[in-house]
Amino acid sequence: MHIAHVTATFPPHYTGTGLVCYHNALGLARLGHRVTVFTARESVPAGYADPPEVEVRRLPALFRVGNAPLLPGLLGLGEVDIVHLHYPFYFGAEAVFLRSLTTSLRYVVTYHQDVIFTGPLRLLERLHHRWCGEQILRRARKVLATSWDYARSSRLGNLIRRHPGLVSELPNGVDTERFHPGRDARDWRIRYGLRAGGRVVLFVGALDRAHYFKGVDVLLHAMARLSDTGVRLLIVGEGNLRLAYQDLAIRLGIADRVLFCGRVSDEALPYHYALCDLLVLPSTTMGEAFGVVLLEAMACGKPVVASDLPGVRSVVRDGEDGLLARPGDAADLAEKIRALLDDPYRRREMGGRGRAKVEEKYAWPQIIPHLVQVYEEALR
Repeated sequence: MHIAHVTATFPPHYTGTGLVCYHNALGLARLGHRVTVFTARESVPAGYADPPEVEVRRLPALFRVGNAPLLPGLLGLGEVDIVHLHYPFYFGAEAVFLRSLTTSLRYVVTYHQDVIFTGPLRLLERLHHRWCGEQILRRARKVLATSWDYARSSRLGNLIRRHPGLVSELPNGVDTERFHPGRDARDWRIRYGLRAGGRVVLFVGALDRAHYFKGVDVLLHAMARLSDTGVRLLIVGEGNLRLAYQDLAIRLGIADRVLFCGRVSDEALPYHYALCDLLVLPSTTMGEAFGVVLLEAMACGKPVVASDLPGVRSVVRDGEDGLLARPGDAADLAEKIRALLDDPYRRREMGGRGRAKVEEKYAWPQIIPHLVQVYEEALR
């Protein structure tokens, strides 16, 4: 098959959606399919190269709204067997929909998350979904949700009720060969000035306004509640909210306990999981639907603390491979972090169970064949 993936973001712009698209495309290409990715033109840092198995077309954007670029080039997708749209993608989803109205183009959708704006944009976003988004989803041959838990709680709930059979579950995955236990991260501990045996909490995620829901402010408040001042928080990620978070750390009196690492390279990221004792995903809204970083941490044999949100709680088995905290509750989050930091045996047990789970359920070689079946059904 010739498969086109359409996505607003793609490496080297690292977001959950872009990484899922990357691994979908690469896995399909390695099975012998021809794969073309259509995404926005970005500045590519020195040393980065797209996978040679996949053709990546970076289209010029007429303008952008946050992470949503208007790409006129999408109206000329060309001859492909099927399009895989990564949704939400304002402007890009509409282009695929319009193309399907005027040609025989067939498409499937991965529904990554609800869009939840704040302020005046909230009304516009709701109107868009009602008058446009629902049509885009209904016209798809198949809509893939990363979990049934999230699908039923999200805006897909109405679609499931009105169009039985249109929505299926296909989880996100993780590269279990790249992310694995046993990496030696001592050089990285020295680089960050972490003392031997010092405990480390890790956060990995974008720090921009589009990802305000990641809950970094809640995590900083939780850190301020920990009595052990020897614990360090590493924040991996970059964005236009970074300075605000740094100012908050100063106001909370924990600036010396928080290290803002910025964006780290693809090669360096697994070592950051290796040096931590646990990963925290403190998201506050259903803008977080899954949490790929949870899989990456589990694959490295690390326990996780995550918000008890639809979709996220389908990844973490509370008390088995991680702990769930009440969204937005810094006191509860601090309690859950403290419980794991104080119990190294429990951390090891949870980390081992997490690794076993991702090998069984979330490794990409387990997932990609199911995606091929979805395409084959859509083409029939």
